[in-house]
Amino acid sequence: MNKQILLASRPTGFPEESNFQLVEKPLPRPGEGEFLVGASYLSVDPYMRGRMNAARSYADPVKIGDVMTGGVVGKVLESRHASYAAGEYVVGQFGWQQYAVSNGAGVRKVDPSVAPISTSLGVLGMPGLTAYFGLLEVCTPKAGETVVVSGAAGAVGSYVGQIAKIKGCRAVGIAGDDEKVQWIKNELGYDAAFNYKTETDYRAALKARCPNGIDVYFDNVGGPITDAVFSLINSRARIGICGQIALYNLEKPDMGPRLLQQILVKQAKVEGFLVFQFASLIGMGLRDLTEWVKSGQLKYREDIAEGIENAPRAFFSMLRGGNRGKQLVRISEL
Repeated sequence: MNKQILLASRPTGFPEESNFQLVEKPLPRPGEGEFLVGASYLSVDPYMRGRMNAARSYADPVKIGDVMTGGVVGKVLESRHASYAAGEYVVGQFGWQQYAVSNGAGVRKVDPSVAPISTSLGVLGMPGLTAYFGLLEVCTPKAGETVVVSGAAGAVGSYVGQIAKIKGCRAVGIAGDDEKVQWIKNELGYDAAFNYKTETDYRAALKARCPNGIDVYFDNVGGPITDAVFSLINSRARIGICGQIALYNLEKPDMGPRLLQQILVKQAKVEGFLVFQFASLIGMGLRDLTEWVKSGQLKYREDIAEGIENAPRAFFSMLRGGNRGKQLVRISEL
């Protein structure tokens, strides 16, 4: 049997367990040109909250009664596909379930001799590539510049600051508790950081840690933190919009200041991006990320929940900032 977690209803505000349904279905069998994957790890990510809504954004919403969307790394158990053999590891959007059948579309092979397979969902996967392309291709940092990262202890933000340091920048992080602040400073090499839950005057906290202003801002959260950053940007600053997690669960629009005049005066660039737009460069990105992981320049941490049944709770914890590094769910030991 195949345990699956379906989207049972659309949330209003913060999602609840009642929005999900755990079911068991017969084990799927691959047809000609297909293969069966047994899930090892499931990734839970902020973008999934948007996919639970009815409105379409950059991707179609998950339909009520469908398997919840999500990246998975797993083992090919049975294959009728010429390019995939039983025993190989692959990563793809297989969803919140123990087993999935694929025709290979959007699937990438994973070499377990390079790094643990779980990294294909983190530092050597979508989050790592998001950090890499968002910082280097969108924000184009120069050595000596100040790079500010919100959500700096999360799956993407924890890599952004380290890549900024590799490129010779000064990295300043914003995180949600003191342990995270110490981790990104002492372990990941951030030059400065603060806890936004205890330092509530964000502008003053940023000004103290960015005495020369802000050249690059990698935005994972939006909201009042981003408003404060905009007031301190330098001329020709670059701002990459990766996520807006502070806004995802709001039931009513959040009122804030109008900041476009600051962009005009400082001749700054604000650009939203999706990792998929850099598909043609993924090979280059993975080569650099892998080299940095092997050399110890790029460190990672994984927060692993156990069992498909606990995927919703891991998802809720991640949305509340409870994870340390990349949030994963171990589905099996395959």
